[in-house]
Amino acid sequence: MRSRLPCVAFVLLWLLSTALLWRPFAATLSLALADSEFTHILLILPVSVALAFSEWRSAQPTISWGLWTGLSLGAAGALIALSARWWLGQSTPDVRLSVTMVALIILWIAAFALCFGIRAVRPMLFVLGFLFWMVPLPSFLLTRIIHSLQRGSAFAAWLLFSALNVPVSHQGVILSIPGLNIEVAQECSSMRSSMMLMVTTMVLAHLLLRTAWRKALVVAMAIPISVAKNGLRIFTLGILTTRVDPSFLNGRLHHEGGGIFFLIALVLILLLVWVLRRGEEDSAPLFGELLAMFGLSLRQQDQLMRP
Repeated sequence: MRSRLPCVAFVLLWLLSTALLWRPFAATLSLALADSEFTHILLILPVSVALAFSEWRSAQPTISWGLWTGLSLGAAGALIALSARWWLGQSTPDVRLSVTMVALIILWIAAFALCFGIRAVRPMLFVLGFLFWMVPLPSFLLTRIIHSLQRGSAFAAWLLFSALNVPVSHQGVILSIPGLNIEVAQECSSMRSSMMLMVTTMVLAHLLLRTAWRKALVVAMAIPISVAKNGLRIFTLGILTTRVDPSFLNGRLHHEGGGIFFLIALVLILLLVWVLRRGEEDSAPLFGELLAMFGLSLRQQDQLMRP
């Protein structure tokens, strides 16, 4: 019964903190459902729960009440929540929402630390930190990121055109090739797929790599790979439009082909992970690790790997 008490207490505290800040929590979920730039938020909580169960079974940490750590984090979360309501009252709603969500996640972490103790927090640091991806970026920061993605994607496409000796001029987010002018608009910045690729890369690096610098390298490479992926998409559409059929400019590849280029970027990430894993001792085969993520037993893995 004593072993269940911390779990029950954590669930109750999680429900209480979520109920107290229900409006910003619901607003964040509504934003993720309505705006494609925040779609990744919908994945964070279920992925975090799945990772938490996996990490818990692997680490089997010693459970003890973390009174001071939990109360300190809880006080910090409450202070941030109050500041968002009272001291940031004149700021824009998106800034208040971001700050309040930071407060809510800190309260969740405080509840975990209070109920399970600091020894349980240490092996769960990645999972607990991963929750901060639920914080929606305020518009001033989101605009800067989108603008950087636009310019980076245009530059990547310019490099591809130049590498294949296609006459091209490049000015800001506008590319000009014979027969076509291309403007990399905000909708074409690949913000959604970039966020999804970053989140996916973090999970893969955490699960498949052991050393911190290798994990950091893979996550850092997700940014240029995402930009290059979008540049490849712009280049492909430009070539197909001018060399094959003008209808490609407004066809399905333009509006629905993002998944294809996302998979290309994901394959590059997996190749990088595979290369880095070769430098780690006692690393299981990458394919077996990926199958294990989906809950397949070793016997099922052997059956799938047989020719």
